[in-house]
Amino acid sequence: MDWIKLLNAFWVGGLFCVIAQLLIDYTKMTPARIMVSYVMAGVILTAMGIYEPIVNFAGNGATTPIIGFGYTLAKGVAKAIDEKGFIGILTGGVMGAAGGISAAVFFGLLFSLLCKPKAKNPKR
Repeated sequence: MDWIKLLNAFWVGGLFCVIAQLLIDYTKMTPARIMVSYVMAGVILTAMGIYEPIVNFAGNGATTPIIGFGYTLAKGVAKAIDEKGFIGILTGGVMGAAGGISAAVFFGLLFSLLCKPKAKNPKR
């Protein structure tokens, strides 16, 4: 096991989380807007060629957080454009992220069947 790569993944992924927490604490941005901003940042940084070196340095510390989803979408689009041309703009993101999306749907269904939902009691 390469402890340096593990350490790099930990601190880079943690830094992304710290930035998001600071945005929640010190701005009026909602978590949903922060999440969308992170996905867009992943796409933009990948398109500019900045995010690939971060992924090479931090591994899963850069691909696991939500910003990594933007990276996956952008890489999928770039690959699909090379293979299919213009239509790759429309299909590449979904094709690139299909594994993660499928896993999220499958495990969401699995846990909804295994767990008993409870209604929230509104605070009065």
